[in-house]
Amino acid sequence: MVHRGEILLKSIRQSGIPITRIVKTLNKSRRWLYNMFEKSDVPLDTLLEVEKIISYDFSSEIPELRNKIKEKRMSLKEDEEEIFGNNSAEFWKNKYLKLLEDYSELLKNQK
Repeated sequence: MVHRGEILLKSIRQSGIPITRIVKTLNKSRRWLYNMFEKSDVPLDTLLEVEKIISYDFSSEIPELRNKIKEKRMSLKEDEEEIFGNNSAEFWKNKYLKLLEDYSELLKNQK
């Protein structure tokens, strides 16, 4: 099994981006990031977040990440189809009514 923390450390060092900037962008502490370097099983979501910041592709070194990316793309595609694929007035009316019901419920729970 690949040690994701070591890959994370190596990629951040190669990027030249200061750790301070990375942790500020992630809204985490330096200690948290150093702990990630020690972990062999850094969460895939964390790697995806860092990947955006340092412009690095972890999927070449971490095969499981390819599946995670495919899952996210599929989920986005389904959301897109749900939102843009159905333009009927009935669909949007039902969406709006559901939103109003949820909002009313939220207001009741706050009292």
